[in-house]
Amino acid sequence: MVTIAEMPKYKAYKESGVDWLGLIPEHWDLKPLKHGANVVLGKMLCPSNKGGYFLRQYLKSKNIQWLKVDVSSVDEMWFSKEELDLYKLEIGDLVLSEGGEVGKTCIWQGELAECYIQNSAHRVRMFEENNNRFFLYQMYSCGNRGYFDAIVNRVSIAHLTREKLVNVKFVFPIQHEQALIAKYLDQKTAQIDEAIAIKQQQISLLKERKQIIVQQAVTQGLDPNVPMKDSGVDWIGMIPAHWEVRRSKFLFTQRKEKAWKEDVQLSATQAYGVIPQEQYEELTGKRVVKILFHLDKRKHVEKDDFVISMRSFQGGLERAWSQGCIRSSYVVLKASEKIDPSFYGYLLKLPSYIKALQQTASFIRDGQDLNFDNFSQVDLFIPPIEEQAMIANYIDAFMKSSDEGSILLEQQIEKLKEYKTTLINSAVTGKIKITQEMVEQ
Repeated sequence: MVTIAEMPKYKAYKESGVDWLGLIPEHWDLKPLKHGANVVLGKMLCPSNKGGYFLRQYLKSKNIQWLKVDVSSVDEMWFSKEELDLYKLEIGDLVLSEGGEVGKTCIWQGELAECYIQNSAHRVRMFEENNNRFFLYQMYSCGNRGYFDAIVNRVSIAHLTREKLVNVKFVFPIQHEQALIAKYLDQKTAQIDEAIAIKQQQISLLKERKQIIVQQAVTQGLDPNVPMKDSGVDWIGMIPAHWEVRRSKFLFTQRKEKAWKEDVQLSATQAYGVIPQEQYEELTGKRVVKILFHLDKRKHVEKDDFVISMRSFQGGLERAWSQGCIRSSYVVLKASEKIDPSFYGYLLKLPSYIKALQQTASFIRDGQDLNFDNFSQVDLFIPPIEEQAMIANYIDAFMKSSDEGSILLEQQIEKLKEYKTTLINSAVTGKIKITQEMVEQ
């Protein structure tokens, strides 16, 4: 990948006087958007037929994504005949968000046979001598550098008015240069997007691989040659012949102690397990409402207990990583015999186990929480304690390696996104000179 610093530059530059543009090539024009495009703010929402109106699909702010349009969910409203002419989109029109993330711009390429705009969007139709894709990228650069956000009218919600937009100054290279820059950016951004998509797919495959490894290791052990037997339990299936199957209530019992005086308040989370509320706030940046009264009515939790929470029917049971107390409506489980908590931490979050839990009652439909009776109905298997530890250690090591791979891929994706943004910014503001040879490479 060629660095921006290695790319050719123009011979002479001049001050644009515009913060987000900075220096621009000396021969480029600089003028307000209204001198290069026709800008129309969309129609105010009209939910009913006022007589002789036509029901048509329209784009609003939520349909506008950077550089592309999202038509997965498009609403309809009523338009008069005159409004159909005024607000209709034509192929090549730019559509720019008036509210929300102001300035966000896409290009209309006929994704629907007929479509219009609502007043949370502007339609920008470039004059014939201007390249719409060049200005698509230039608006991306303007928005990325925070200029649209800096000029909006703010009361409670940001609004980029038509008056503000048409007076924003943009650069206007000659038509041939606009087309050359747009073609180059089309090619390079497509290549970058493809590279990002490949890395995102690799992350997805790593996640799938993690699920497979956990499922196989927890339910079948680490020895592929070990004799197997039918567990006699649907959700478990075949397991190593020397493993035991037991009713879960004979492996875990309820801990019903009331909170101790020194107990810290805990949060049961699917992402982090059962952890102190202060730790949860540090990890997520979210504030937790803390109970100030009747703490003695909460339940005591010991480290390596398991908790059935209101979301356990979706994400399984949560392991406690700290001593403390938790809300009284939750079920706290303690092991009746020595177990490896890491092994059961994986087992009690297996998708197959969660599905078996969901089949124990109508609690999902009736809005009830999982309880100990539900838990007791799902049998568990018990490998020897030494084997539990070996399996847990194997999964821990695999998870660490897999997570490191995912983090590396995420970092590479971020670098590609940064390069894409810098490349667009540099090309449309003239910081680099795009040549015919670069386009043909």
